[in-house]
Amino acid sequence: MVLRELHTDGFRCLASLAFAPGGGVNVISGDNAQGKTSLLEAVLYAATSKSHRTNQETDLVQHGCPGFRIRAVAQRPGREVAVDAIWWRGEKRFKVNGVSQSRVSDILGKLPVVFFSPEDVELVRGTASIRRRFLDMAISQLEPPYLRALQQYRLALKQRNELLKQDRVTGDLLDAWDEQLVRHGTVIVRSRLVFGRELARFAAPAYDAIAAREGLELAYLPDIGSGEDYATVLLENRDRDRRYGLTNRGPHRDDFELSVEGKPARQFASQGQQRTAALALKLAELKLVRERISEYPMLMLDDVLSELDAHRSSRLFNAIPEEAQCLLTTTDLTTSAVPSGLACSVFRIRNGALSSA
Repeated sequence: MVLRELHTDGFRCLASLAFAPGGGVNVISGDNAQGKTSLLEAVLYAATSKSHRTNQETDLVQHGCPGFRIRAVAQRPGREVAVDAIWWRGEKRFKVNGVSQSRVSDILGKLPVVFFSPEDVELVRGTASIRRRFLDMAISQLEPPYLRALQQYRLALKQRNELLKQDRVTGDLLDAWDEQLVRHGTVIVRSRLVFGRELARFAAPAYDAIAAREGLELAYLPDIGSGEDYATVLLENRDRDRRYGLTNRGPHRDDFELSVEGKPARQFASQGQQRTAALALKLAELKLVRERISEYPMLMLDDVLSELDAHRSSRLFNAIPEEAQCLLTTTDLTTSAVPSGLACSVFRIRNGALSSA
């Protein structure tokens, strides 16, 4: 996929913006708080209906505006895809090629993207919920049945937890929601197992390409093991669930672990190793998506160079496939950060206004 046009109005600090990136690497340079991250965030929102920085659309609206509009036009094999994202006076709407989408989630996969931000180091050292969110977003862009199963599982989980908080709840009522959890949870775990294996296959060489050393391993850790029956587990844990007022077992407790040189990266890896491992995950996702859908998603790297030395920065650029479009933000355009021989398009941003360098 290649992003051809991005237009924004009323979004964050960005001026009414028209951005036409080229193929390959596009470098967006500027000082802090000038709009670099907001530009990438606008693309991410159009592609996923979500921001990586907030869950509140009101935070995305430029001061004094009643809302915002984003239009992203991309070229995919054999077709053009245009997504319009509109949040206006509290109402959220999306269109794909001019057709209104009945569900916001229907836009997932229309503009496949892989996004890295400095906060993604939490994929390595943060909570399990952060890693599950990564899995859910990545798989949902590739598998509509997974997204539907995830939505239904979350609904059933919420209803079951509400029942568990009641003083007198019959087993028949719980049986009905247990059946829903098992049906949809099975789809979730199956997809996560396959995705985890594929991601691990690409993550190890990606880490090696950046760090010039081997040693990254990824292990998916499902809460319901291969030898367990989820329906039986739910039944056996009912008394415990009633005591706590929530469902203690299931895919909503899944996790995955990254290890560097045989040791859990969360506890033993240095900050540089953790950041490199998180970046390797994103490069692995890039390759995995390419294998699944026969085209590269767009790669967005926000402030990725700030904590990489010159050698790792150079290896990172070498690891980005030539066929993949990349949007990269930086405050430093010197050759110590961006190799002087790199063929790329360079843009500068200041006070939310974009210009070609």
